[in-house]
Amino acid sequence: MPKILAFIDGSVYAESVCRLSAWAASRMALSVEVAHVLGRRMGGSIDLSGSLEFDQRVALLDKYVRLDEQHAKLAQEKGRALLETAKAIIAAQGVEQVEIRLRNGDLLEALADLEQDARIVVIGKRGEAADFAKLHLGSNLERVVRSSTRPVLVAARKYVPFECFLIAFDGGKSASRAVEFVASSGLLKDMKATVLSVGADTAENRSRLDAPVRRLREVGLEAEGLLLQGDPDEVIGAYVETHGIGLVVMGAYGHSRIRSLVIGSTTEAMVRRCKIPVLMFR
Repeated sequence: MPKILAFIDGSVYAESVCRLSAWAASRMALSVEVAHVLGRRMGGSIDLSGSLEFDQRVALLDKYVRLDEQHAKLAQEKGRALLETAKAIIAAQGVEQVEIRLRNGDLLEALADLEQDARIVVIGKRGEAADFAKLHLGSNLERVVRSSTRPVLVAARKYVPFECFLIAFDGGKSASRAVEFVASSGLLKDMKATVLSVGADTAENRSRLDAPVRRLREVGLEAEGLLLQGDPDEVIGAYVETHGIGLVVMGAYGHSRIRSLVIGSTTEAMVRRCKIPVLMFR
């Protein structure tokens, strides 16, 4: 059954992920599956070599094993509490079907297992170390966008309802997929769309906006095309801030100056700068 797949951890972004997931599920009439992934346990990496006597090594190893078991038990309890809270938040937004999953192992393994029937994957911009890394994007975000076969919706620190969105369009395949998803999914129905391209003011660049704007208008969206010049992240960021844009939609890979996600400087800078959700397509 099609769903919204959301990944949460103990960061300040978790509530925003839940509310954004509930919003997307309500817009697309889908269920939500919330997953929390517990990392690898610590015990296997303990090095007890050296000058310790055999009985000392045995005693120390026993302590580490007990500590590892306690750590795992606490992590399980924390994970279950996070998931139950997430379920309550999403259900309170009117989503009737909410499933929760507590997984052990690697995030990407869980992603591969769970995303098969997902329409969108939702994740926070940064993880549990967010308050200590304000100038950096979370490593999990980069890993998910590199690996996921689904659109990835990146939650901002706080969820704020919105009525207009911007598509950063460069004419590439991923940007075109983003336009088609917006047109066909119903996620952004009845909202105002701006299709923004950054480049020289030429007839070719202006005409490049015709097809995406026309496609959005075909499904009843109020859409306009806009061509601006300058640094893409600065131009897009400034437009978002001054025009009350609530969501940026863009391809994670492209062939112009609006390109690549965290593996390229432009989109990394923009995702970091924009304090709103970003929906990305490979």
